[in-house]
Amino acid sequence: MRALHRGFAAHASVAALLLGTAVAAEVHAAPAPAEEPAVTAPAAAAPEDFGAACHTVVEGTRVTAHCRNPYPRTDRIRLHVECDPWWDLDTDSAPVDVAPADHATLTARCWKEVRSAWVTHEPAAEPVPPSPPAASRPGT
Repeated sequence: MRALHRGFAAHASVAALLLGTAVAAEVHAAPAPAEEPAVTAPAAAAPEDFGAACHTVVEGTRVTAHCRNPYPRTDRIRLHVECDPWWDLDTDSAPVDVAPADHATLTARCWKEVRSAWVTHEPAAEPVPPSPPAASRPGT
């Protein structure tokens, strides 16, 4: 009985080896798929480098937003705080311009509890360069 078991195991392993070799040869000999023309998506506008990176911290009833602008355009930010009790006034800070490579800290508070806080961003209007001084006329 033991000899029969060993013989069967030997035949099974030889069969598995041959089957694996045949499958590998067939996969290796398979023709390459036909080349299809590359499909490219329409060129989308590159995302604009804009928006200060802000980190908002809530400590009890106070909210602080720390913002840093790594981009070359000025970002106008505002801190918005929604207070939890219905009678507590929600606050929106005045807009603050964060120049390139600059940072700003905005704070606000609620009387009781803070429900949520977030920062909004908008591009600041580019400053208009000053016009050159008018030429002075001699003798006037």
